[in-house]
Amino acid sequence: MKIARIETFHVPPRWLFVRIEAEDGSFGWGEASLEGHSEAVDGAFEAIRDRFIGADPRRIEDIWQVAYRGGFYRGGPVLMSALAGLDQALWDWKGRHFGLPAWEMLGGKVRDRVRAYAWIGGDRPHDIGAAARVRRDQGFSAIKMNATGEIDYLVAPDLDDVVERVKAAQAEGMDVGLDFHGRIHRPMAKQLAKLLEPLGLLFIEEPILSENPEALLQLANLVSTPIAVGERLYSRWDFKPFLASGAIDIIQPDLSHAGGLSESRRIAAMAESYDVAVAPHCPLGPLALAACLQLAGCTPNVVIQEMSLGIHYNAGGHDLLNFCTNPEVLTPRDGYLAIPDGPGLGVEIDEAAVRAAAKDGHRWRNPVWRHADGSFAEW
Repeated sequence: MKIARIETFHVPPRWLFVRIEAEDGSFGWGEASLEGHSEAVDGAFEAIRDRFIGADPRRIEDIWQVAYRGGFYRGGPVLMSALAGLDQALWDWKGRHFGLPAWEMLGGKVRDRVRAYAWIGGDRPHDIGAAARVRRDQGFSAIKMNATGEIDYLVAPDLDDVVERVKAAQAEGMDVGLDFHGRIHRPMAKQLAKLLEPLGLLFIEEPILSENPEALLQLANLVSTPIAVGERLYSRWDFKPFLASGAIDIIQPDLSHAGGLSESRRIAAMAESYDVAVAPHCPLGPLALAACLQLAGCTPNVVIQEMSLGIHYNAGGHDLLNFCTNPEVLTPRDGYLAIPDGPGLGVEIDEAAVRAAAKDGHRWRNPVWRHADGSFAEW
């Protein structure tokens, strides 16, 4: 058995799907979405095709090791996202080949469903109470929202407003995770985290950019609120110093950035040895979410799952379930997502719809923000 084709598709609103096909016509799907950099990831697939067309798709671990180590330069968001999409597609193909879900091949179920949360509020959160009610009426009991818009090093007149927005969501019966989005520098992050501490948040996410690990450790020593980090970490080696430092309580590997299902399973196992929970990052498409559910199915320290249903990024009529022919497997029930029982990743993709949408593709870019003085602001 050999891989005959590796295809990529730029799918609106901002996704990059991967399809592998074996010489007998059998196939598997994955997602290599790297928001704002799809073209770069797509370019990385040129080397992947040269290396792995003709390889045995059953040898997932060997392919992963060669893809990671064999190009001499390794790691980083572009190469690891490409490897993630390939890895997901290989697990999907292998599951279809043997008639098994990926979680079955990775050791079997540890749970039947996983709690899910949805986004509210957009980039500059507002009307939080009404947005939280919508999610509550959809059956969710947990939400995530951005903490602030752009914020300077030293002047933040609206910190009390952040507290009031959280209280508005909690008043609708919601548990709240608050995403600082790496927008907030250490002086303001310390103040805001202290203000929020009495509110009992699920977590504060990227309260400081992960490129500043010493500041994260300082913050962890200031507040008891769980600290979550990981969407901008791409391998077990990236996560290793954060786990060893004791600065974080929840890791958030993105299965379309951090080397796919194979590497994220290893990262989760590392985290378990430090008593750190896993809440995979996933504001992406259906294949990324399906891969996350496979991880949740076989990984004991997964605690909650992000999903992009109705997220503010999904504009232009392209929402999470649009390219699925079995959308029920990714539809939340009573605030939970069931672990799919179908083969591979457990989701069926409408290939014709993907090919049609990819003809127009997308050129998604995140906004560039500036402070009042004209200087660059973190988004």
